Amino acid sequence: MGDEKGIKTTEYKLENDSELRFEIEAKNEKIVVTLTSGYAELFGTELVKGKAYEFQTGAKVAIFSYHGCTLEMIGNPEQNIAYVAKETPMIQYLNSHSALEQLRIHAESNNKQGPICLIVGPSVGKSTLCRIFLNYAVRLGRRPIYVDLDVGQGGISIPGTIGALLVERPAAVNEGFSQKAPLVYNFGHNSPSENNALYKLLTAKLAEVTLERLQANKKAKASGMIINTCGWIKGQGYDHIKHISKTFDVNVIFVIDHERLYNELLRDMSSHVKVVFLPKSGGVVERTKAQRAENRDNRIREYFYGHKMPLYPHSFDVKFSDVKIYKIGAPLLPDSCLPLGMKAEDNFTKLVAIQPNHGLLHHILAVSFESSEENVIQTNIAGFICVTNVDMDRQVLTVLSPQPRPLPQTILLLSDLQFMDSH
Repeated sequence: MGDEKGIKTTEYKLENDSELRFEIEAKNEKIVVTLTSGYAELFGTELVKGKAYEFQTGAKVAIFSYHGCTLEMIGNPEQNIAYVAKETPMIQYLNSHSALEQLRIHAESNNKQGPICLIVGPSVGKSTLCRIFLNYAVRLGRRPIYVDLDVGQGGISIPGTIGALLVERPAAVNEGFSQKAPLVYNFGHNSPSENNALYKLLTAKLAEVTLERLQANKKAKASGMIINTCGWIKGQGYDHIKHISKTFDVNVIFVIDHERLYNELLRDMSSHVKVVFLPKSGGVVERTKAQRAENRDNRIREYFYGHKMPLYPHSFDVKFSDVKIYKIGAPLLPDSCLPLGMKAEDNFTKLVAIQPNHGLLHHILAVSFESSEENVIQTNIAGFICVTNVDMDRQVLTVLSPQPRPLPQTILLLSDLQFMDSH
């Protein structure tokens, strides 16, 4: 079937343990997929038979079936490459999930902490594996905590942040996990290398808070944690992996598609940490720098304007005198200028006051829950605003905000990330 625009309906029959993969690269394209018979899932979320699922430009999709199924796809086959793959690591992913579940059963029966699982490797499907593990866990009635330490992606909030989320139900096929009341800390850069000291400070704080939360809820305690990391795995990036493992008290590490990293962790981790090598999915392709930048921009746009369900952000003026703006990290000083005994890296976690100026235009500002400067760096974030205009004559900033005025607090943290509001 088809029409004059090249839109066609194609039927795909999946055998046992195979998956349909497709990626939508063309602008303003969409594909609609319907499960017509059998059973299938997308990254651990079961598809509902007869329901049409719409995927748009940028989507990278792998629909897997353990027992075989038939899928109907409506789209333009010339713009999008779709194929059925029989070689897939899903069975290994399922076996890994089963091993984690055995640890949870043991933890539950002995009132101990469930598995704290760290997923590491280059940019090749870590977020997807996290989603599969989390979906499989909640389908069995578990309540794991998802921790995202990838500041370049923004899986829980916007890029430039780290955060945690209690996962209570499977992710929606098109929109991911429900993000009610996430715990988010502002880092303000899209790579840990921009401020290694601050990144370590914030990951340690997030570890402290999430481990406390596990102890407060018996179900979450046995369910444990799934931790996503960024793709920086060499030099200081490897030091971050070791630091995260220690502060979160990790006992299982899954290494995706990087044998050298796997062997380094086998050598350096203590005996109680299980290190497991897993292959990447054949459908995973490393994103280019431009694709990652576009993805960051889309994540920020979704924060203000929504994805499937449109949001309607507010625009209003804020007086310079009503807010205090800071950035974290002062310029490096030579050792000769420092007080005796002070290390240069202390400056990386220092609050620096910023006078409002035209340089703030299009920058993201994090709104802190903290009302005093004392603990603002290690306090979680209420939300984000974007500066859309700076009027030096009237001494006001015009901001884009998800909520109407007034701002919940007066302390704002400057982020390196920018967003050009095209609405």
